[in-house]
Amino acid sequence: MPKNLSITLVQPNIKWESPIDNFKLLNKQLSKMEKGESDILLLPEMFSTGFSMNAKKLAEEMEGPAMQWMFETAQGLKSAICGSIMIKEAGKFYNRFIWMEPDGHYDHYDKRHLFRMGKEEKTYTGSTEGIVIEYKGWGFCPMVCYDLRFPVWSRNRILGKGAKAKYDYDVLLYVANWPAVRTYAWQQLLIARAIENQCYVAGVNRVGEDGNKIKYCGDSGLYNPLGEPISNLKSNKAGLQTIELNWKALQDIRKKFPVLLDADTFEVDTRH
Repeated sequence: MPKNLSITLVQPNIKWESPIDNFKLLNKQLSKMEKGESDILLLPEMFSTGFSMNAKKLAEEMEGPAMQWMFETAQGLKSAICGSIMIKEAGKFYNRFIWMEPDGHYDHYDKRHLFRMGKEEKTYTGSTEGIVIEYKGWGFCPMVCYDLRFPVWSRNRILGKGAKAKYDYDVLLYVANWPAVRTYAWQQLLIARAIENQCYVAGVNRVGEDGNKIKYCGDSGLYNPLGEPISNLKSNKAGLQTIELNWKALQDIRKKFPVLLDADTFEVDTRH
């Protein structure tokens, strides 16, 4: 049986379009953490730049400074670290979620639902494939910001039958730059995703104001499979919090109330 895991929600005040300043800021924010204190560090969407469409200037190759910072931080704290960054690859730009492990192994997921009200689809290319990351016996499903509004894309499912049956993933991760004006929707949708997928849901968001004068209040949170909050980060204040995820409690909830056994089956059309 997998062991309990700890996850750290990191809620920073991102400096606009300034990766070097953001690496320094995050280093300071994480400096109080002990090596091995947390299994996973979760950072916001575009944590090195803020939610910018200035990809021609700011996007990096996969071997760039942001990836190097993530590797050095993961290695130094003996923790997986994840968040999204701007990536340029084969002539295209991606809002790419990176999962970096202490040994340098990494996985990635490109944001599928691009925020048209911010004209994100004019700059970035969306994904047509999701991913489940296996880590220390747990399954993690990464998502980015606007993906939160589309429940079909994050739908959990039971794989196999009988004694071999297992849930596709155990923890749903959302990294975001979600404006304060829509924070009620942010909180309610995170709760809904936890309940409908019978999983832990972690959502991390920034605070402060970006270069477009858009304000963010954070409201990062972690919810158990019943949709109950199990974190208490303060709104409008940079900070971090480490919370333990209980494997047995998760399995007990799924066993006592196995709603996904009655879930509808469907296929997702990934054509654009």
